[in-house]
Amino acid sequence: MASDIKRIAAIIATEIGSRPEQAAAAIGLLDEGATVPFVARYRKEVTGGLDDTQLRDLSERLAYLRELDARRETILGSIREQGKLTEELEGKIAAASTKAELEDIYLPYKPKRRTKAEIARERGLGPLAEAILADRSAVPAELALAYVTEEVPDAKVALEGARDILSEQFAENADLVGKLRAYMKERAFLRARVVDGKREAGAKFSDYFDHVERWAGVPSHRALAMLRGRNEEVLSLDIEVDADDQSPVKPVERMIANAYAIGGTLPGDKWLMEVAGWTWRIKLSLHLTLDLMRDLRERAEEEAIHVFARNLKDLLLAAPAGSRPTMGLDPGIRTGVKVAVVDGTGKLVATTTVYPFPPKNDVRGTQAELAKLVRLHRVELISIGNGTGSRETEKLVADMLSSLPADGGPKPIKVIVSEAGASVYSASAAAAAEFPELDVSLRGAVSIARRLQDPLAELVKIEPKSIGVGQYQHDVDQYRLGRSLEAVVEDAVNAVGVDLNTASAPLLARVSGLGPSLAEAIVAHRDAGGPFVTRRDLLKVARLGPRAFEQCAGFLRIPNGTEPLDASSVHPEAYGVAKKIVAACGRDVRSLLGDSAALKALDPRVFVDERFGLPTVRDIIAELEKPGRDPRPGFKTATFAEGVDDIKDLKPGMLLEGTVTNVAAFGAFVDIGVHQDGLVHVSQLADRFIKDAHEVVKAGDVVKVRVVDVDIKRNRIGLSMRKDGGESGAPRGGQRDHGGGKPAPRSQAPQRQPERPAQGAFGAALAEAMKRK
Repeated sequence: MASDIKRIAAIIATEIGSRPEQAAAAIGLLDEGATVPFVARYRKEVTGGLDDTQLRDLSERLAYLRELDARRETILGSIREQGKLTEELEGKIAAASTKAELEDIYLPYKPKRRTKAEIARERGLGPLAEAILADRSAVPAELALAYVTEEVPDAKVALEGARDILSEQFAENADLVGKLRAYMKERAFLRARVVDGKREAGAKFSDYFDHVERWAGVPSHRALAMLRGRNEEVLSLDIEVDADDQSPVKPVERMIANAYAIGGTLPGDKWLMEVAGWTWRIKLSLHLTLDLMRDLRERAEEEAIHVFARNLKDLLLAAPAGSRPTMGLDPGIRTGVKVAVVDGTGKLVATTTVYPFPPKNDVRGTQAELAKLVRLHRVELISIGNGTGSRETEKLVADMLSSLPADGGPKPIKVIVSEAGASVYSASAAAAAEFPELDVSLRGAVSIARRLQDPLAELVKIEPKSIGVGQYQHDVDQYRLGRSLEAVVEDAVNAVGVDLNTASAPLLARVSGLGPSLAEAIVAHRDAGGPFVTRRDLLKVARLGPRAFEQCAGFLRIPNGTEPLDASSVHPEAYGVAKKIVAACGRDVRSLLGDSAALKALDPRVFVDERFGLPTVRDIIAELEKPGRDPRPGFKTATFAEGVDDIKDLKPGMLLEGTVTNVAAFGAFVDIGVHQDGLVHVSQLADRFIKDAHEVVKAGDVVKVRVVDVDIKRNRIGLSMRKDGGESGAPRGGQRDHGGGKPAPRSQAPQRQPERPAQGAFGAALAEAMKRK
């Protein structure tokens, strides 16, 4: 076991940029049950300072390599049982570094249905295949005559059997298959075509009706769009290699021939060359095409999941408006606008439903009701969901606010927020438990209000996949997606910290070392016995033992408790060090907190001991400087333009303000208040070359954009953030099904296609980007 960890640690260390001993230490901690946030923050001395990103990568690779090792043992056992395991074969299996390589080696030994090659061997044709391979000067047809039997009626049947035997041998040559796979990955092209009769029904995939591009360069969003088109039976997809090569023997066939020294003009060589071509066409081409399709999907899914995770992190760590009384409005036309008011702590204090739109058209009554609620509950923020009717509702609220008396104090700030996932929360067991008597639709308004106060605390109640900040979330591996998003939520919650006395059970469940069961136990203990006075009181919670306490305590906060350090991220295990630091300043803890000048004058090395090294001491001093600091940015809102409520109101050249809702490698989607996000293509994000949109923007950013292109028919909006307004041409955006914009056209010469200029708006943007690069 120790040797396995050492070997795996050495592999992972090279991939995450660490030393093997760092990786080994982290593996040991994770195997003991420690969480990534805990290890990243409180075990820096043990891991040598590995950060949370390195630790997440380490965790993922650790799972893969252990699965690989388990498969390796299974394969060794299978071949050993067959009595075919040699020292050389065992060495090859031990050296395999990927699952694909391992399966290539196992292929000849893998139990399978009775093949044509096995039948041929049973008929005694194995020696014929060996003879042809050994003596190229002999005429295969003449050699075959000696193998004619009752089961093999003539030389033709004998040669077919020899071909089946050799073809299986060629196709199961692990080294050869590996070389062919590498060649295809470098040279293959992905070609998409529309299925006959599906042009109209599959119009949303029209960009791919006749499309080709190099397999290795297909970006995630286009790959997933084409794969979805194939799944919906609109597109056919093919992997092509050497399609334009006019030579009678294709390079891939030549690679098979070279592996067995097949060449020249001898009779045996000519026949074997035909077998090589037949092997490629009948066996290897399909096998490797399926491999590349699977690799394409996995690569695309990995990137899509990465983008989803990054966007979710940005959304979770978006600026909180803070503990301010807030009114949440869930817009609806026919069914009315649902209203919920929460106080500064998020406690529900009032609900109602108003009907300002058809058929009731009670505008005055609605405005009077909203104004009354604002006065009664001293509302400071009005949070409006961005669904159907949001702009109409926003205008209604704006008119209501303008009618409020000027001497009545500061007027509430209205903000349009994403309501993605609010309906999922409304119908959840958690919402039902919190508001058993409240109508489902009104629960959504509560969520909309709270997610403005504290996006993180509210969004953790919703399944991450339902928050809607990724593309193709239903097309990717759901287990991998779920695991990645859960990790993002865990990291975000623990980066911010949680108020132990006000946090909901869903929020507490995301804290390191806890989970749904312990979170519920904490809330039950709090409800029964009142607020926690110190972190140590957690040990009185049922089933919460020392191990869980160690993992969670540093991430839980108790403001204004009996122990001032409980309000900070200093872990209780290090309170002794913190108090030495305080004593060195000759001050009381409370008076020292926030005194940056006094703390900066200290030498951290003085406080290092056998257990706590310099990284921990520096973290403690930094926390004392800014106790309980929130890593999230300050609160800022976008102001939508008056009179621009629909895509039909947009005109090229308009300068608007909006909020980034989603970021992909190819660009950013921006909500400008017209119920359809516009796309700022990566080439339009800045006046310099940008490879990835995340270099410039993140979900939640408030940005100024210029309208470049509006396609009402296809519901696409092209935007620019460049100072020149995007005069060089921007792709149309806004349709998330296939990333917005038109991909490069089909090329008649696939291997030269990437060098040809792409056509259309997307092509113009690409050409401009390449010119800038």
